[in-house]
Amino acid sequence: MGVSGLRLRRSLRKLGFAFSVAVIVSPAIFVFLWMLSLSLKNEIDNIAYPPVFIPSPPTLANFTSVFEQNAIGRYLWNSIVVSGGATLIALLIGVPAGYGIARTGAHRFTVLILIARMTPALSYLIPLYAVFQFLKLNNTLTALVITHLVITVPIIVYVMAGHFETLPRELEEAAQIDGAGAWTTFRYVALPLARPGIVVGFILAFIFSWNNFVFGAVLSGRETRTLPVAVYNVLTFEQLAWGPLAAAAIIVTLPVLLLTILIQKEIVVGLTAGGVKGG
Repeated sequence: MGVSGLRLRRSLRKLGFAFSVAVIVSPAIFVFLWMLSLSLKNEIDNIAYPPVFIPSPPTLANFTSVFEQNAIGRYLWNSIVVSGGATLIALLIGVPAGYGIARTGAHRFTVLILIARMTPALSYLIPLYAVFQFLKLNNTLTALVITHLVITVPIIVYVMAGHFETLPRELEEAAQIDGAGAWTTFRYVALPLARPGIVVGFILAFIFSWNNFVFGAVLSGRETRTLPVAVYNVLTFEQLAWGPLAAAAIIVTLPVLLLTILIQKEIVVGLTAGGVKGG
């Protein structure tokens, strides 16, 4: 009776956990599926009442229209350059910084970095615009990459500081006893062990950078727009075309979604290893 009761309790816990996950995740899944449905239907079906969820037949005309009228291919490349460049530079800065914070116990510095991250993006726009105008970098991808460091660096520093704190110091101490310096210890001992945390930091920083709209809307030009700004340009004053708008939103979402799916195992390992533990 005791064993059967224990099994029943475990089953109820699993069922309750599955139900909780379904309740939390289902709204996001429904919104994504509805957006996908809008992108595969014509405008008559999109404004039909009662709503038509399953397109019959599905059409790719909305995607074709978005690529033909808005140069989405160029904006996709701009987003890859800006988000990828800002994230890679942030890794070069944030990983050593996180290691230094974790090993020196400078937790107040982490708080300052988080304050910089939580500061509204609009607070940076005027000074950054003035600086880039002086340097003649306005409407360039270089300016956007530099600006997005405000997003990516704090995230990676915070993630890596928490992750390095979970790593055993005995291995580093053994290397130092053998004569290794601080840089050698970091490069050959701590850095290989920090791979899960680096993956988590990379994904989080890339996603936040990829989805940023404000910096791209103000600091970019016609040729240097990023995808979120391009989606905004799909909106027209004459008529709100749901099909092209949903297709553009799918194009913005798909690269990050595919990247997350491809390395989901690394993300799980990084999270369970303490990759997002605060300092």
